Amino acid sequence: METVIQSLLEAFQTDQGLSGRPQDEAFEVFATFCVLNTFCNDTFDPDTYRTGGGNDLGIDAYAVVIEGQMYREPDDVRAAMQASKQPRVQFVIIQAKTSSRFEGKVISDLAENLSHLCGPDQELPYEVSDEVSGLRECVEVVFDDPVRLAGRLPELHVRYVTTGDQIAKMITQKARSAEKALGRLNRFETVDVRCVNWRELRTLYGRALSTVRVTVPMPRQFPLPEAPGVKQSFVGLISAPTLVSEMLVDDAGNLRQQLFESNVRAFQGYNAVNTGIRETLRDPVKRQRFAVMNNGITIVAREMKLVGEKFVLDDFQIVNGCQTCHVLFHERDQLTDEVFVSVHIVHSTDEDVIQGIVAATNQQTPVSDEDLAAREDFHKGLEDHFALGRTTKEHRLFYERRAKQYSGNKDVEQTRVISRGQLSRAYLAMFLDEPARVGRYQELIKARGKELFVAGQPQVLYYTAAVTWYRLEWLIRNQHIARGYRPAQHHLMALIRERLIGPIRKLPGNDRAAEKLCVPILEVMWDEAKAEKLVNELLPAVQRAIDAEKKAGVPLSQAVRTTRFAERARRELNGARR
Repeated sequence: METVIQSLLEAFQTDQGLSGRPQDEAFEVFATFCVLNTFCNDTFDPDTYRTGGGNDLGIDAYAVVIEGQMYREPDDVRAAMQASKQPRVQFVIIQAKTSSRFEGKVISDLAENLSHLCGPDQELPYEVSDEVSGLRECVEVVFDDPVRLAGRLPELHVRYVTTGDQIAKMITQKARSAEKALGRLNRFETVDVRCVNWRELRTLYGRALSTVRVTVPMPRQFPLPEAPGVKQSFVGLISAPTLVSEMLVDDAGNLRQQLFESNVRAFQGYNAVNTGIRETLRDPVKRQRFAVMNNGITIVAREMKLVGEKFVLDDFQIVNGCQTCHVLFHERDQLTDEVFVSVHIVHSTDEDVIQGIVAATNQQTPVSDEDLAAREDFHKGLEDHFALGRTTKEHRLFYERRAKQYSGNKDVEQTRVISRGQLSRAYLAMFLDEPARVGRYQELIKARGKELFVAGQPQVLYYTAAVTWYRLEWLIRNQHIARGYRPAQHHLMALIRERLIGPIRKLPGNDRAAEKLCVPILEVMWDEAKAEKLVNELLPAVQRAIDAEKKAGVPLSQAVRTTRFAERARRELNGARR
């Protein structure tokens, strides 16, 4: 293996807690991490996107990317498709080998297998693993509603990754031939088959660890007066096509969703206001007045340089203007250089100042006090509680308030980083008795999202859920329990709470009572041997629930999304205890 990739892989294994894995498996995870980061900027566990085992048809990992969000389960894909009228869908397929050369047969075989998996034929000519069968179901879900694909067919991106350097002319020809063969299925807008050598892999890894940095020309701008806590501040105009291409869109052509994490509201769809913005952009006359008809956007950058008329922004957020940016992205083909957007750029590293800007800009729109209370004060408190509120380094986790906040930080073990989405699922499963519905996350957030991250909630409850999530990840990652149990991970969290502290009728409302409640869980979860022993005691109950569902013809990926499975697992556990 090339020495640079060898050293990067070893560092990656340490960061991801994969030191005990065979090199070929670790390289598959590494390649998956590097490739998928070009399609999605959210924090994710690359190991969960691997197929593993046999009968994988040469597919080492895959993801279905819909509007910049990654999915792997058919039900998730179905929900994401239904949430968008004309979604952008990307299938990403990865084949990774530690070999120092590329083989034409690998490309040909993979193309043939994908033609069966992605084609309209119902029967597959080969026996496939459950993971690959899941990919086939995802494909069927996407093509099940042709109306939503009327504007744009899905894209197919295939990446063949090795540690080699030279890509022979014959290999390139094989890749082009594979593109033509898959294109003849008439199911994809574009087919992109690419060989990734060690040099490109190194570049992808560097990008995956970095925060978003953009260079945006803004020739029409002027500085604002000095203000306490603000290093620099400018107001100006940016052409809409430049804003979209240079700031809003990533290398894969997806909208950078992580830029809007500080907005109180996510994109609200085409309500009356957003429909009005869209109609303005589609009107040849009105769009020339866009800068005076729209409030524009506010950007807060923690790092900023002004070079001539160009702003170099690093680690920045669009704290106001989420709705405008989404409509601009959707209407990007309609934009001309006559369309300008009003932009306010603030350079500050003072967190209090930044949160004040977030609150002030969002108060200009009808946002409730409850929405504002759920913003960064509570999340910043969680971040401090996780990283600083524990007495020993071994008991510290890192709550990621901002996307890639800890990426590239050598002082932070990446397996100890938990994102907002991961923490939400962990808390919902463990303390709100929703292990089944976390698989239908958006539906669950609509139903119970107001119970998350509420000012005054004891932070130790979130920390305890995170610790339990971390320990189960550790057990699966280090193969102390079979990775086949990963789909039931949130059910195991609920059973851990059930076994150690019993059912909860009402969560404690103060820190002292919550700390007392959580101590039995934390004591076991931070002890590797005790945690493994407990989980192995719980697995038979989970397995009996799995077997019952399997006997009824329900695959595990679907079973774990039902309250029936959760209740059966709990009954099996309590029955075994009696």
